[in-house]
Amino acid sequence: MDDPTLWAGIWLAVAITFAGAEIMIAGSFFLLPFAAGAVAASVASLFTAPLVASWAVFLVVSFIAFLALRPLSKRLALKNPEVEGVGANRLIGSAASVINAIPSDPSKTGRVKIGSEEWIANADGMEVPAGTEVTVVEIRGTQAIVQPR
Repeated sequence: MDDPTLWAGIWLAVAITFAGAEIMIAGSFFLLPFAAGAVAASVASLFTAPLVASWAVFLVVSFIAFLALRPLSKRLALKNPEVEGVGANRLIGSAASVINAIPSDPSKTGRVKIGSEEWIANADGMEVPAGTEVTVVEIRGTQAIVQPR
């Protein structure tokens, strides 16, 4: 199990796994330093470095790559702030326009236009006539809960 060629292949597989995972997850360069460290460990193994030395190369290069990529990661995070809410919850706080009046009966619904999307809407017992500007206060399943501005 101390075959350097075998470990070079293992380190290369680890590098590909980290690089692939980096592409698949949201975030800024979280796993890329480990991919760089694994590539360096693979090269060290190809030059017949012992396993302990390969691990040391992996850890040192990963740490250096992390330090090198951190400023870029912070700069990108400032340019692209996190979106509040996920999925439909991103609409909470958005302005909407009532298309079909929303009746006061909570079991009945109206329709609102939020951006370019039409949503079924309820106003929690308040009657809201068509044409009224409203704010989305909650998303319940496929219904937008709104209140007049």
